[in-house]
Amino acid sequence: MILTGKTVVLGVTGSIAAYKIPNLARMLKKLGCDVQVLMTQNAVQFINPVTFESLTGNKCLIDTFDRNFQYSVEHVALAKKADVVMIAPASGNVIGKIAGGIADDMLTTTVMACPCKKIVSPAMNHNMYHNPIVQDNIRKLKKFGYEIVDPDPGMLANGDIGDGRMPEPEVLFEYILREIAFEKDLAGKKVLVTAGATREPIDPVRFITNHSSGKMGIAVAKAAMLRGAEVTLVAGHCEAQLPPFVRYVPVTSAEDMFNAVTAVSSQQDIIIKAAAVADYTPVSTADKKLKKSDNDMKIELKRTRDILKYLGENKGSGQLLCGFSMETENVLENSAKKLASKNCDMICANSLRTDGAGFGTDTNLITVITRDGAEELPMMTKDQAAHEILDRLVNLK
Repeated sequence: MILTGKTVVLGVTGSIAAYKIPNLARMLKKLGCDVQVLMTQNAVQFINPVTFESLTGNKCLIDTFDRNFQYSVEHVALAKKADVVMIAPASGNVIGKIAGGIADDMLTTTVMACPCKKIVSPAMNHNMYHNPIVQDNIRKLKKFGYEIVDPDPGMLANGDIGDGRMPEPEVLFEYILREIAFEKDLAGKKVLVTAGATREPIDPVRFITNHSSGKMGIAVAKAAMLRGAEVTLVAGHCEAQLPPFVRYVPVTSAEDMFNAVTAVSSQQDIIIKAAAVADYTPVSTADKKLKKSDNDMKIELKRTRDILKYLGENKGSGQLLCGFSMETENVLENSAKKLASKNCDMICANSLRTDGAGFGTDTNLITVITRDGAEELPMMTKDQAAHEILDRLVNLK
């Protein structure tokens, strides 16, 4: 489990949004994380500490002077142990205390003693949130290295409409994963990933495309982000959820993707072309050169531009280029030819004839091909495969 050996401290303050945090604790615990929960006295009015104790297996700490717990988890020891602290929901009161250096309870005392990354998710009425004093306190926290999770707009607890809502636990979970799930071996690197299927319009109703779901490319983009890279994702039609914390550039046609990729390719350290680009496009969609004969429709087609070939021909010094090869036969031979002809550093090849690999699946069976030879990886999830691909790209350096 990817969070085994990691400790997350969750600080819960007096806000109705506290009811969302048990689910966050559960998600972290499911990945093997040691979850320690600190609550303010006001937070206890919204949720019972027993809820957190049942989910985490740890005593929920509230009173700084409570002696009914082991000395090893007192605030200084816990602060040293924490890999990340998240205060969610963070009330205006607690934000003000921390910004002013006040440590008068277990939560604020522990936060002050923590040298690790601290993430704050404000949750309050939108008028309070936009109060100049609160905004100034948030700016102070940013100045001191705290990361702020912007609240969501919507209906608040009192029925008002505005921003001030704490994001859902799944969003907070992604902030924590980004911080501690993986070593940051790609920190400072710029990574460009393409994903999904392009669509070539025949007329206002129909288009040429393929069966790509975008799952593999999206998994690679997310893995690179989790490992510290600055990621740009150029994506056509996708059936997978887009990853957070990446720059997303949506495209439709192969020409759109070519233009989007070439506009930024020279600035990238690593380029991974996982998109399945339609090989052909109608010669003209403007005048719709369609010929109807009986029940047959004949469409004049031309090849789309070869993005991978362009990237190989224009590869910068020190830049790494990885392509994907989806074959129905002669997988290794055809993929090795592509490695050479497209001037790639790596090709990830698989066969459409293999169960559990290829389009639309959550798993993949990849053979990694470089100039040093071919390595067949075992069947694994696409998330796991994404990290295996990045491991090998990093080692090529």
